[in-house]
Amino acid sequence: MSQEILVPGAVGVAIKCKDGVVLGNDRRATWGYTVTNKSTQKVFKITDYIGLTAYGLIGDFQILVRILRAQANLYELETGERISTRSMAKLVSNYLFSRKMAPLYTNLVIAGIDKDGPKLYTLDALGSLMPDDFATAGTGMLMSIGILEAEYKPDMTIAAGEKLVEKAIRNSIKRDAMTGNGIDLLVITEKGAEEKYFEIKELGE
Repeated sequence: MSQEILVPGAVGVAIKCKDGVVLGNDRRATWGYTVTNKSTQKVFKITDYIGLTAYGLIGDFQILVRILRAQANLYELETGERISTRSMAKLVSNYLFSRKMAPLYTNLVIAGIDKDGPKLYTLDALGSLMPDDFATAGTGMLMSIGILEAEYKPDMTIAAGEKLVEKAIRNSIKRDAMTGNGIDLLVITEKGAEEKYFEIKELGE
């Protein structure tokens, strides 16, 4: 008897700003119609200049994050330089594609700041690598992408970008039952990465 795979919800959002990138996600983990955890991390700092926001099976993207952090450290030890966002995205793409017969159930957005400016890439479970200015993934995608389409501007500052990402996630949380319980933000500039958390109390939480 086959077991049905229930993929927890998420509203992963990331955007490029003129002076960096902003990534965000909610904190709710679900299994079917049950909320199993209210403090699940879905936004990760891979290096001081690269971040990742994820949707999918929690164990799948957690192990992937550990692999990426190790690979980033090995790259820096071998070359003496930090790995670029583009190189990291390509590494993830190759790894996911190599597992296409036994895929990790996860969709990712990788964003960071390189020497030639901010970069952002989306990846599906098979490793399709697509550059973009903004992206969203997860069950809350349909509620957040419209806000990004209407309000995103390529020359917006990090401060404005934080507000836009938070707004997109809050809008999704109001309508998507699979997401909620708080917002994690990861802000990356030339100075490094800064993690932020916003608590959300709605519907009696």
